[in-house]
Amino acid sequence: MTELWNWRIDGAAPVEVYPALAEALGRVVMPLAVADPARLPTYAVICDVWEAPGEFGTMVDCYGVPERLPELPSIAALARLLDRNCLMRDDTLDDGRHLLVAPDGTIRPVHFTVTETDDGEVLSDQRLCTMAHPGCRGWSQCHRSRWAPDSVAPALAAA
Repeated sequence: MTELWNWRIDGAAPVEVYPALAEALGRVVMPLAVADPARLPTYAVICDVWEAPGEFGTMVDCYGVPERLPELPSIAALARLLDRNCLMRDDTLDDGRHLLVAPDGTIRPVHFTVTETDDGEVLSDQRLCTMAHPGCRGWSQCHRSRWAPDSVAPALAAA
C-alpha cells in the first residue's frame, strides 16, 4: 500500500523544493510532469510542486510514498532543510485546521480561513488553535484531535 501526502510551504520556489524533498524523504523524487511509470526507479516518489495564491502558497503533492515512511518526520526534515514553515492537514475534518511544522521540528495546530477559488483553496488569516478562541472551546472538532488546542510538540519530529 502507498500513501498520498499533501503539504503546503510558506514561500519556497518549486525549484528548491524538489532537491530538498529528495533529501528529506531519502528517495529519488520525480516531478509529476516528467515521470514515466515504465522508467521509474524502484524507490522513486512522484511529486508535484506548484505555486497557488494565499498564505502557504507552495503546494506539494507526493504520490506513491511507501507507507513505512513516516509523514511527520518527513515534513519536519523538509521544513528544516528549506528553513521554512510547512503545513499538513490534521486529523479532524475541519478544512481550516492544519498542523504547522516549524524548521526546528516544533508542531502545533493552527487555523486558517479557507476560501474556494477557481485555483483551489486559498488560506488566509492564520491563528493558533487555542482555548482562548471561542471556536476551539467546548465541543469543537479541535478536541477530537490528537493535537488538542494549545498543544505544542517541541521538536517532536525534528530530523
